[in-house]
Amino acid sequence: MHRRGVTLALIPLFAITCIAGDKKKDPDEIGDRDVSGGVNFYSIEQEMAMGKQLALEVERQSKIVDDPILSEYINRLGQNLARNSDAKIPVSFKIIDSDSVNAFTLPGGYVFVNSGLIRLAQTEAELAGAMAHEIGHVAARHSTRQQTREQIANLATVPLIFMGGWTGYAARQGAGLGLPMTFLSFSRAFEGEADMLGLEYMYKAGYDPTASIDIFERIESLEKTKPGMVAKVFATHPMTDDRIKKAQQNINENLPAKLEYVVNTSEFNEMRGRLVAMHRAQKRESADPNKPTLKQAPSSGKVDSDDRPTLQRREDFL
Repeated sequence: MHRRGVTLALIPLFAITCIAGDKKKDPDEIGDRDVSGGVNFYSIEQEMAMGKQLALEVERQSKIVDDPILSEYINRLGQNLARNSDAKIPVSFKIIDSDSVNAFTLPGGYVFVNSGLIRLAQTEAELAGAMAHEIGHVAARHSTRQQTREQIANLATVPLIFMGGWTGYAARQGAGLGLPMTFLSFSRAFEGEADMLGLEYMYKAGYDPTASIDIFERIESLEKTKPGMVAKVFATHPMTDDRIKKAQQNINENLPAKLEYVVNTSEFNEMRGRLVAMHRAQKRESADPNKPTLKQAPSSGKVDSDDRPTLQRREDFL
């Protein structure tokens, strides 16, 4: 089926059997399973209240992209993924105006995506992969589960978050913000689980799951060529070859191939072009007025006049 402005990938269809009895590895169970198992000292209501407080502080300390067109697009993309996830709470999405390649999740379903990550992505499926990973953290309640683990490990410490707020508790910095690292840097096991869940969510929403590997590889390459561009939060869990291989294994073993996937849309190209134009304008404004500058016309945001879907054929499914 052709859809206007949508790039589809056609691949051979073959059956893959999920490991029997493991609902977390069965995309057909999405929405009818609980992936947030484990000890958690926080109720969902407490988690949402905590997340609201933290999100307000993020918005106070950072520059949120207030372009209504971009905001509506990123929220609509995120809500489509959230509808196809195991999240039991509402999820919100906002863009932070930052060159740092990053996305992070706060307790209670608050997801922030840096504009640098959107500019790095080359297709909507790649961006969806990064956002679906964050929704995986939300669905599995990784923030409060990890906080619970730290409290168990140090029972002598009364969590300061119950004693006048979290601000004094932020001993370390994450993503340039005064947030407790507990909420931003997850264990390797939690990151691996979010990788697996994110692949399932983008798959169920209709996106090519291999695009998640593509954005992983772009981040890995950026870490090597431009140190400092990738947020410090990612430094403890780099996009290693092992992590990429594990993602490919999850695709092969758990996600039955479909006849077609959404890879890209003309709307993504327009939104990304809009961000790139904004970025260039900001660089010109911040340039030294005493030095000569070469001004380039911002991208018009126009798409190719031939707006028919592009079909990408693949000989096999790896």
